[in-house]
Amino acid sequence: MSCGSIVVARRLGAAASRARIAYGRRGLHTNNVIDTLRERSFIHDVTSPDIRRCAASPVAVYCGVDPTAESLHLGNMVTLMSLLHFHIAGHQAIPLVGNATGMIGDPSGRSTERVALDRDTLASNVAGIEAQLERFFVRGTKCALKHDPGIDARSLKEIRILHNADWYHGMNILTFLGSVGRYARIGAMLARDSVKSRLSSASGISFTEFSYQLLQAYDFWYLFHNHGCRIQIGGSDQWGNITAGTDLIHRMDYDQAQDTGVIREPSSSSSNSSDADSSAFGLTIPLLTTSSGEKFGKSAGNAVWLDEKKTSPFDVYQFFVKTADADVERFLKMFTFLPLKTIREVVAEHQTCPEEFSAQKLLAAEVTELIHGESGVQQALCATEVLFGSDGQSSVQRFSASDFANAFTHDKRMVSVSRSAICGKTISEIAVLAGACKSKSEASRLVRGGGLYWNNQPVADAKWIPA
Repeated sequence: MSCGSIVVARRLGAAASRARIAYGRRGLHTNNVIDTLRERSFIHDVTSPDIRRCAASPVAVYCGVDPTAESLHLGNMVTLMSLLHFHIAGHQAIPLVGNATGMIGDPSGRSTERVALDRDTLASNVAGIEAQLERFFVRGTKCALKHDPGIDARSLKEIRILHNADWYHGMNILTFLGSVGRYARIGAMLARDSVKSRLSSASGISFTEFSYQLLQAYDFWYLFHNHGCRIQIGGSDQWGNITAGTDLIHRMDYDQAQDTGVIREPSSSSSNSSDADSSAFGLTIPLLTTSSGEKFGKSAGNAVWLDEKKTSPFDVYQFFVKTADADVERFLKMFTFLPLKTIREVVAEHQTCPEEFSAQKLLAAEVTELIHGESGVQQALCATEVLFGSDGQSSVQRFSASDFANAFTHDKRMVSVSRSAICGKTISEIAVLAGACKSKSEASRLVRGGGLYWNNQPVADAKWIPA
Protein backbone atom coordinates (compact mmCIF):
# COMPACT_ATOMS: atom_id res chain seq x y z
CA MET A 1 0.00 0.00 0.00
CA SER A 2 1.50 3.30 -1.05
CA CYS A 3 -0.22 6.53 -0.08
CA GLY A 4 2.40 9.06 -1.19
CA SER A 5 3.16 12.16 0.80
CA ILE A 6 0.86 14.92 1.94
CA VAL A 7 1.94 18.54 2.20
CA VAL A 8 -0.15 20.51 4.66
CA ALA A 9 -1.09 23.91 3.24
CA ARG A 10 -0.58 26.65 5.76
CA ARG A 11 -3.98 28.33 5.38
CA LEU A 12 -2.52 31.15 7.43
CA GLY A 13 -2.09 33.81 4.76
CA ALA A 14 0.83 33.86 2.36
CA ALA A 15 2.31 30.58 1.22
CA ALA A 16 5.22 29.28 3.25
CA SER A 17 8.63 29.95 1.77
CA ARG A 18 11.91 28.11 2.16
CA ALA A 19 13.70 31.11 3.64
CA ARG A 20 15.75 30.71 6.81
CA ILE A 21 14.41 32.55 9.81
CA ALA A 22 16.41 34.68 12.17
CA TYR A 23 17.29 32.65 15.23
CA GLY A 24 17.60 34.58 18.45
CA ARG A 25 14.48 36.72 18.12
CA ARG A 26 12.54 37.40 21.28
CA GLY A 27 9.46 35.23 21.70
CA LEU A 28 8.65 31.56 22.01
CA HIS A 29 12.07 30.54 20.72
CA THR A 30 14.61 32.95 22.13
CA ASN A 31 17.67 31.12 20.81
CA ASN A 32 17.75 27.43 19.99
CA VAL A 33 14.73 25.14 19.86
CA ILE A 34 16.61 22.58 21.98
CA ASP A 35 16.83 25.18 24.75
CA THR A 36 13.11 25.86 24.36
CA LEU A 37 12.26 22.17 24.64
CA ARG A 38 14.45 21.80 27.69
CA GLU A 39 12.83 24.82 29.37
CA ARG A 40 9.41 23.36 28.67
CA SER A 41 10.25 19.92 30.15
CA PHE A 42 10.14 18.09 26.82
CA ILE A 43 13.58 16.49 26.86
CA HIS A 44 14.13 13.15 28.58
CA ASP A 45 17.37 12.25 26.81
CA VAL A 46 19.41 12.98 23.67
CA THR A 47 21.85 10.76 21.83
CA SER A 48 24.49 13.51 21.83
CA PRO A 49 24.79 17.06 23.19
CA ASP A 50 25.78 18.03 19.64
CA ILE A 51 22.08 17.98 18.79
CA ARG A 52 21.99 21.60 19.92
CA ARG A 53 24.60 22.51 17.33
CA CYS A 54 22.64 20.58 14.72
CA ALA A 55 19.47 22.53 15.55
CA ALA A 56 21.25 25.89 15.29
CA SER A 57 20.17 26.03 11.64
CA PRO A 58 17.12 24.55 9.87
CA VAL A 59 17.14 20.76 9.49
CA ALA A 60 14.52 18.10 8.85
CA VAL A 61 13.08 16.43 11.97
CA TYR A 62 10.64 13.55 12.19
CA CYS A 63 8.54 11.54 14.58
CA GLY A 64 6.54 8.45 13.70
CA VAL A 65 3.00 7.41 14.55
CA ASP A 66 1.75 3.89 13.95
CA PRO A 67 -1.95 3.68 13.00
CA THR A 68 -2.78 1.05 15.63
CA ALA A 69 -5.96 2.99 16.52
CA GLU A 70 -8.38 5.19 14.61
CA SER A 71 -7.31 8.29 16.52
CA LEU A 72 -4.29 9.90 18.12
CA HIS A 73 -4.35 10.60 21.86
CA LEU A 74 -2.63 12.87 24.39
CA GLY A 75 0.39 10.58 24.59
CA ASN A 76 0.98 11.13 20.86
CA MET A 77 0.28 14.84 21.26
CA VAL A 78 3.24 15.37 23.60
CA THR A 79 5.64 14.15 20.92
CA LEU A 80 3.82 16.09 18.21
CA MET A 81 4.04 19.26 20.32
CA SER A 82 7.83 18.96 20.33
CA LEU A 83 7.77 18.50 16.54
CA LEU A 84 5.52 21.57 16.32
CA HIS A 85 8.11 23.58 18.26
CA PHE A 86 10.72 22.57 15.67
CA HIS A 87 8.31 23.66 12.93
CA ILE A 88 7.66 27.15 14.30
CA ALA A 89 11.41 27.55 14.84
CA GLY A 90 11.91 27.17 11.09
CA HIS A 91 12.79 23.47 10.76
CA GLN A 92 11.28 20.97 8.33
CA ALA A 93 8.82 18.86 10.33
CA ILE A 94 8.00 15.38 9.04
CA PRO A 95 5.22 13.43 10.76
CA LEU A 96 5.61 9.82 9.60
CA VAL A 97 2.55 7.58 9.46
CA GLY A 98 3.66 3.97 9.87
CA ASN A 99 1.22 2.29 7.53
CA ALA A 100 3.83 -0.46 7.03
CA THR A 101 5.06 -0.86 10.61
CA GLY A 102 1.46 -0.57 11.82
CA MET A 103 0.91 -4.06 10.42
CA ILE A 104 3.38 -5.35 13.01
CA GLY A 105 3.13 -3.10 16.05
CA ASP A 106 5.85 -1.77 18.31
CA PRO A 107 6.49 -3.95 21.39
CA SER A 108 7.81 -0.96 23.38
CA GLY A 109 5.88 -0.42 26.59
CA ARG A 110 3.70 -3.50 26.09
CA SER A 111 3.49 -6.75 28.02
CA THR A 112 1.63 -8.64 25.27
CA GLU A 113 1.69 -8.71 21.48
CA ARG A 114 -0.61 -6.36 19.61
CA VAL A 115 -3.59 -7.76 17.78
CA ALA A 116 -2.88 -7.74 14.04
CA LEU A 117 -5.01 -5.29 12.04
CA ASP A 118 -6.74 -6.25 8.81
CA ARG A 119 -6.03 -4.06 5.78
CA ASP A 120 -9.39 -2.29 5.82
CA THR A 121 -9.02 -1.30 9.47
CA LEU A 122 -5.44 -0.20 8.89
CA ALA A 123 -6.46 1.94 5.89
CA SER A 124 -9.27 3.53 7.90
CA ASN A 125 -6.90 4.29 10.79
CA VAL A 126 -4.35 5.82 8.42
CA ALA A 127 -6.96 8.11 6.86
CA GLY A 128 -8.21 9.26 10.26
CA ILE A 129 -4.73 9.96 11.62
CA GLU A 130 -3.67 11.82 8.48
CA ALA A 131 -6.64 14.17 8.85
CA GLN A 132 -5.85 14.72 12.54
CA LEU A 133 -2.22 15.50 11.78
CA GLU A 134 -3.21 18.08 9.19
CA ARG A 135 -5.63 19.79 11.59
CA PHE A 136 -3.19 19.62 14.49
CA PHE A 137 -0.37 21.41 12.69
CA VAL A 138 -2.64 24.06 11.20
CA ARG A 139 -4.31 24.81 14.54
CA GLY A 140 -1.05 24.48 16.44
CA THR A 141 0.71 26.98 14.20
CA LYS A 142 -2.23 29.35 14.59
CA CYS A 143 -2.00 29.08 18.40
CA ALA A 144 1.75 29.73 18.29
CA LEU A 145 1.26 32.80 16.10
CA LYS A 146 -1.37 34.10 18.53
CA HIS A 147 1.06 34.01 21.43
CA ASP A 148 4.12 35.16 19.48
CA PRO A 149 3.24 37.67 16.72
CA GLY A 150 6.98 37.91 16.01
CA ILE A 151 6.90 34.55 14.20
CA ASP A 152 7.13 35.10 10.45
CA ALA A 153 4.51 32.71 9.05
CA ARG A 154 5.94 33.14 5.55
CA SER A 155 9.25 31.63 6.65
CA LEU A 156 7.75 28.42 8.00
CA LYS A 157 8.34 25.30 5.97
CA GLU A 158 5.42 23.16 4.88
CA ILE A 159 4.57 20.17 7.02
CA ARG A 160 5.31 17.01 5.04
CA ILE A 161 3.33 13.93 6.08
CA LEU A 162 5.02 10.76 4.82
CA HIS A 163 4.15 7.03 4.89
CA ASN A 164 6.75 4.34 5.40
CA ALA A 165 4.90 1.88 3.17
CA ASP A 166 6.22 3.97 0.28
CA TRP A 167 9.77 2.69 0.75
CA TYR A 168 8.82 -0.83 1.85
CA HIS A 169 6.49 -1.34 -1.09
CA GLY A 170 8.05 -3.88 -3.42
CA MET A 171 10.91 -4.70 -1.04
CA ASN A 172 11.26 -8.42 -0.33
CA ILE A 173 12.68 -10.07 2.76
CA LEU A 174 15.92 -11.09 1.03
CA THR A 175 16.61 -7.48 0.09
CA PHE A 176 15.90 -6.32 3.62
CA LEU A 177 18.03 -8.99 5.28
CA GLY A 178 20.82 -8.49 2.75
CA SER A 179 21.05 -4.82 3.61
CA VAL A 180 19.61 -3.86 6.99
CA GLY A 181 19.92 -7.33 8.52
CA ARG A 182 23.61 -7.50 7.62
CA TYR A 183 24.35 -4.57 9.93
CA ALA A 184 22.10 -5.60 12.83
CA ARG A 185 23.76 -7.14 15.88
CA ILE A 186 21.69 -9.64 17.86
CA GLY A 187 23.39 -8.72 21.12
CA ALA A 188 22.36 -5.10 20.79
CA MET A 189 18.84 -6.08 19.73
CA LEU A 190 18.42 -8.37 22.73
CA ALA A 191 19.67 -5.62 25.06
CA ARG A 192 16.80 -3.25 24.17
CA ASP A 193 14.54 -2.71 27.19
CA SER A 194 11.42 -3.43 25.13
CA VAL A 195 12.85 -6.82 24.18
CA LYS A 196 14.29 -7.78 27.57
CA SER A 197 11.02 -7.13 29.38
CA ARG A 198 9.10 -9.30 26.93
CA LEU A 199 11.65 -12.12 26.96
CA SER A 200 11.22 -12.42 30.71
CA SER A 201 7.41 -12.47 30.46
CA ALA A 202 5.23 -15.54 30.15
CA SER A 203 4.10 -14.63 26.63
CA GLY A 204 7.60 -13.93 25.33
CA ILE A 205 8.10 -12.03 22.09
CA SER A 206 7.53 -13.06 18.49
CA PHE A 207 10.10 -12.65 15.75
CA THR A 208 7.72 -10.18 14.13
CA GLU A 209 7.80 -7.78 17.07
CA PHE A 210 11.49 -8.50 17.71
CA SER A 211 12.29 -7.23 14.21
CA TYR A 212 10.28 -4.02 14.64
CA GLN A 213 13.35 -2.11 15.79
CA LEU A 214 15.05 -2.85 12.46
CA LEU A 215 12.11 -1.39 10.56
CA GLN A 216 12.13 1.80 12.61
CA ALA A 217 15.90 1.98 12.21
CA TYR A 218 15.53 1.74 8.44
CA ASP A 219 12.85 4.46 8.50
CA PHE A 220 15.40 6.83 10.05
CA TRP A 221 18.10 5.69 7.62
CA TYR A 222 15.83 6.27 4.63
CA LEU A 223 14.68 9.70 5.81
CA PHE A 224 18.27 10.69 6.60
CA HIS A 225 19.46 9.91 3.07
CA ASN A 226 16.36 10.88 1.07
CA HIS A 227 14.94 13.80 3.04
CA GLY A 228 17.97 15.15 4.86
CA CYS A 229 16.37 14.20 8.19
CA ARG A 230 18.92 14.45 10.98
CA ILE A 231 16.79 14.28 14.13
CA GLN A 232 14.22 11.71 15.26
CA ILE A 233 11.84 12.44 18.14
CA GLY A 234 10.05 9.79 20.18
CA GLY A 235 8.78 8.88 23.61
CA SER A 236 11.31 7.73 26.19
CA ASP A 237 10.21 4.14 25.54
CA GLN A 238 11.49 4.60 21.96
CA TRP A 239 15.12 5.06 22.97
CA GLY A 240 16.21 1.63 21.78
CA ASN A 241 14.47 1.98 18.42
CA ILE A 242 15.90 5.47 17.89
CA THR A 243 19.47 4.46 18.71
CA ALA A 244 19.03 1.47 16.38
CA GLY A 245 18.43 4.06 13.66
CA THR A 246 21.46 6.21 14.48
CA ASP A 247 23.56 3.03 14.61
CA LEU A 248 22.32 1.90 11.19
CA ILE A 249 23.07 5.33 9.71
CA HIS A 250 26.59 5.01 11.10
CA ARG A 251 27.12 1.45 9.85
CA MET A 252 25.38 1.36 6.44
CA ASP A 253 26.27 4.02 3.93
CA TYR A 254 24.13 4.94 0.98
CA ASP A 255 26.21 3.24 -1.71
CA GLN A 256 26.16 -0.11 0.11
CA ALA A 257 22.38 -0.05 0.33
CA GLN A 258 22.09 1.00 -3.29
CA ASP A 259 24.18 -1.97 -4.39
CA THR A 260 21.62 -4.32 -2.80
CA GLY A 261 18.75 -2.65 -4.65
CA VAL A 262 17.18 -1.12 -1.56
CA ILE A 263 17.28 2.43 -2.93
CA ARG A 264 16.57 2.80 -6.64
CA GLU A 265 16.09 6.55 -7.04
CA PRO A 266 18.39 8.64 -4.85
CA SER A 267 17.03 12.12 -4.26
CA SER A 268 18.96 15.34 -4.59
CA SER A 269 18.68 15.84 -0.81
CA SER A 270 20.64 12.69 0.00
CA SER A 271 23.41 13.22 2.55
CA ASN A 272 26.92 11.87 2.48
CA SER A 273 27.35 9.17 5.08
CA SER A 274 31.00 9.87 5.95
CA ASP A 275 29.89 11.91 8.98
CA ALA A 276 26.71 9.99 9.69
CA ASP A 277 27.79 9.02 13.18
CA SER A 278 27.94 12.69 14.20
CA SER A 279 25.06 14.10 12.20
CA ALA A 280 22.08 11.89 13.06
CA PHE A 281 20.52 12.49 16.45
CA GLY A 282 17.74 11.19 18.65
CA LEU A 283 15.66 13.08 21.20
CA THR A 284 13.23 11.39 23.57
CA ILE A 285 10.27 12.93 25.36
CA PRO A 286 9.16 11.93 28.88
CA LEU A 287 6.11 9.66 28.85
CA LEU A 288 3.01 11.59 29.88
CA THR A 289 2.23 10.93 33.53
CA THR A 290 0.74 12.83 36.44
CA SER A 291 2.75 13.77 39.52
CA SER A 292 1.39 10.59 41.11
CA GLY A 293 2.88 8.48 38.31
CA GLU A 294 -0.40 7.71 36.54
CA LYS A 295 0.08 7.10 32.81
CA PHE A 296 -2.16 8.18 29.95
CA GLY A 297 -2.83 6.30 26.76
CA LYS A 298 -4.52 3.33 25.14
CA SER A 299 -2.65 0.77 27.22
CA ALA A 300 -3.46 2.59 30.47
CA GLY A 301 -7.17 2.61 29.51
CA ASN A 302 -7.65 6.34 30.17
CA ALA A 303 -6.77 7.83 26.80
CA VAL A 304 -7.97 11.30 25.89
CA TRP A 305 -8.46 11.06 22.14
CA LEU A 306 -7.97 13.86 19.65
CA ASP A 307 -11.02 12.69 17.69
CA GLU A 308 -14.08 14.61 18.92
CA LYS A 309 -16.25 11.56 18.24
CA LYS A 310 -14.25 9.65 20.86
CA THR A 311 -13.48 12.50 23.29
CA SER A 312 -15.65 15.59 22.94
CA PRO A 313 -14.28 19.15 23.32
CA PHE A 314 -16.17 19.29 26.63
CA ASP A 315 -14.43 16.16 27.91
CA VAL A 316 -11.02 17.48 26.83
CA TYR A 317 -11.75 20.74 28.65
CA GLN A 318 -12.95 18.96 31.78
CA PHE A 319 -9.94 16.64 31.78
CA PHE A 320 -7.53 19.57 31.99
CA VAL A 321 -9.71 21.63 34.36
CA LYS A 322 -9.26 18.75 36.82
CA THR A 323 -5.45 18.87 36.55
CA ALA A 324 -3.77 18.60 39.93
CA ASP A 325 -1.97 21.67 41.23
CA ALA A 326 1.30 19.75 41.15
CA ASP A 327 0.94 19.15 37.38
CA VAL A 328 -0.59 22.36 36.08
CA GLU A 329 2.65 24.32 35.50
CA ARG A 330 4.30 21.42 33.67
CA PHE A 331 1.22 20.87 31.51
CA LEU A 332 1.02 24.59 30.68
CA LYS A 333 4.61 24.41 29.45
CA MET A 334 4.10 21.25 27.41
CA PHE A 335 0.59 21.65 26.00
CA THR A 336 0.42 25.40 25.29
CA PHE A 337 2.45 28.09 23.56
CA LEU A 338 1.99 30.56 26.37
CA PRO A 339 5.25 32.43 27.09
CA LEU A 340 7.05 31.09 30.16
CA LYS A 341 6.74 34.48 31.86
CA THR A 342 2.95 34.31 31.45
CA ILE A 343 2.89 30.76 32.81
CA ARG A 344 4.84 31.79 35.91
CA GLU A 345 2.43 34.69 36.51
CA VAL A 346 -0.64 32.47 36.07
CA VAL A 347 0.73 29.83 38.44
CA ALA A 348 1.57 32.48 41.03
CA GLU A 349 -1.97 33.85 40.79
CA HIS A 350 -3.38 30.34 41.14
CA GLN A 351 -1.31 29.72 44.27
CA THR A 352 -2.81 32.88 45.78
CA CYS A 353 -6.42 31.84 45.03
CA PRO A 354 -6.37 28.09 44.27
CA GLU A 355 -10.15 27.84 44.67
CA GLU A 356 -10.54 29.85 41.43
CA PHE A 357 -8.69 27.21 39.36
CA SER A 358 -7.47 30.02 37.09
CA ALA A 359 -4.40 28.08 35.90
CA GLN A 360 -6.44 24.96 35.16
CA LYS A 361 -9.10 26.92 33.28
CA LEU A 362 -6.48 28.61 31.12
CA LEU A 363 -4.80 25.27 30.46
CA ALA A 364 -8.12 23.67 29.54
CA ALA A 365 -9.07 26.47 27.15
CA GLU A 366 -5.65 26.51 25.45
CA VAL A 367 -5.49 22.74 24.91
CA THR A 368 -9.11 22.54 23.72
CA GLU A 369 -8.39 25.29 21.18
CA LEU A 370 -5.23 23.51 20.05
CA ILE A 371 -7.10 20.24 19.46
CA HIS A 372 -10.55 21.44 18.38
CA GLY A 373 -10.14 25.09 17.43
CA GLU A 374 -11.87 28.17 18.80
CA SER A 375 -15.31 26.68 18.11
CA GLY A 376 -14.35 23.70 20.27
CA VAL A 377 -13.61 26.01 23.19
CA GLN A 378 -17.02 27.66 22.83
CA GLN A 379 -18.69 24.24 22.74
CA ALA A 380 -16.80 23.17 25.85
CA LEU A 381 -17.74 26.34 27.74
CA CYS A 382 -21.39 25.99 26.71
CA ALA A 383 -21.53 22.36 27.86
CA THR A 384 -19.80 23.31 31.11
CA GLU A 385 -22.40 25.99 31.82
CA VAL A 386 -25.27 23.63 31.01
CA LEU A 387 -23.99 20.86 33.26
CA PHE A 388 -22.25 22.81 36.02
CA GLY A 389 -23.40 26.43 35.70
CA SER A 390 -23.81 28.19 39.05
CA ASP A 391 -25.87 31.14 37.81
CA GLY A 392 -29.08 29.19 37.44
CA GLN A 393 -31.28 29.78 34.41
CA SER A 394 -29.43 32.96 33.43
CA SER A 395 -26.33 30.93 32.53
CA VAL A 396 -28.38 28.77 30.17
CA GLN A 397 -30.10 31.74 28.55
CA ARG A 398 -26.76 33.01 27.26
CA PHE A 399 -26.78 30.20 24.71
CA SER A 400 -29.09 29.30 21.84
CA ALA A 401 -30.59 25.90 21.05
CA SER A 402 -28.05 25.47 18.26
CA ASP A 403 -25.25 26.21 20.76
CA PHE A 404 -26.54 23.38 22.94
CA ALA A 405 -26.77 21.00 19.98
CA ASN A 406 -23.24 21.83 18.82
CA ALA A 407 -21.84 21.57 22.34
CA PHE A 408 -23.10 18.02 22.76
CA THR A 409 -22.51 16.71 19.24
CA HIS A 410 -21.21 13.12 19.48
CA ASP A 411 -21.80 13.28 23.25
CA LYS A 412 -23.76 10.35 24.64
CA ARG A 413 -25.22 12.57 27.34
CA MET A 414 -27.39 14.35 24.79
CA VAL A 415 -30.66 12.56 23.99
CA SER A 416 -32.83 13.69 21.10
CA VAL A 417 -36.58 13.55 21.68
CA SER A 418 -39.13 14.96 19.24
CA ARG A 419 -41.22 17.94 20.33
CA SER A 420 -44.44 16.03 19.69
CA ALA A 421 -43.30 13.25 22.03
CA ILE A 422 -42.97 15.57 25.03
CA CYS A 423 -45.60 18.20 24.29
CA GLY A 424 -48.08 18.25 27.18
CA LYS A 425 -46.10 15.69 29.20
CA THR A 426 -45.18 16.14 32.86
CA ILE A 427 -41.56 16.57 33.87
CA SER A 428 -41.59 13.03 35.29
CA GLU A 429 -42.74 11.59 31.98
CA ILE A 430 -40.14 13.62 30.08
CA ALA A 431 -37.43 12.37 32.43
CA VAL A 432 -38.39 8.79 31.58
CA LEU A 433 -38.54 9.49 27.82
CA ALA A 434 -35.08 11.07 27.95
CA GLY A 435 -33.65 8.13 29.87
CA ALA A 436 -32.80 10.25 32.92
CA CYS A 437 -35.02 8.05 35.11
CA LYS A 438 -36.26 4.50 34.76
CA SER A 439 -39.78 5.27 35.95
CA LYS A 440 -42.06 8.16 36.89
CA SER A 441 -41.89 7.11 40.53
CA GLU A 442 -38.10 7.37 40.41
CA ALA A 443 -38.44 10.83 38.87
CA SER A 444 -40.88 11.84 41.62
CA ARG A 445 -38.44 10.72 44.31
CA LEU A 446 -35.70 12.69 42.56
CA VAL A 447 -37.91 15.81 42.54
CA ARG A 448 -38.68 15.45 46.26
CA GLY A 449 -34.97 15.25 46.97
CA GLY A 450 -34.25 18.38 44.92
CA GLY A 451 -32.18 16.43 42.39
CA LEU A 452 -34.11 17.00 39.14
CA TYR A 453 -33.33 20.19 37.21
CA TRP A 454 -34.83 21.95 34.20
CA ASN A 455 -32.62 24.63 32.59
CA ASN A 456 -30.40 24.64 35.68
CA GLN A 457 -33.39 25.26 37.95
CA PRO A 458 -34.56 22.64 40.50
CA VAL A 459 -38.02 21.22 39.73
CA ALA A 460 -40.46 21.57 42.66
CA ASP A 461 -43.42 19.53 41.34
CA ALA A 462 -43.15 16.12 39.67
CA LYS A 463 -46.41 16.85 37.79
CA TRP A 464 -45.20 20.14 36.41
CA ILE A 465 -45.67 20.49 32.61
CA PRO A 466 -43.03 22.63 30.89
CA ALA A 467 -44.48 25.36 28.68
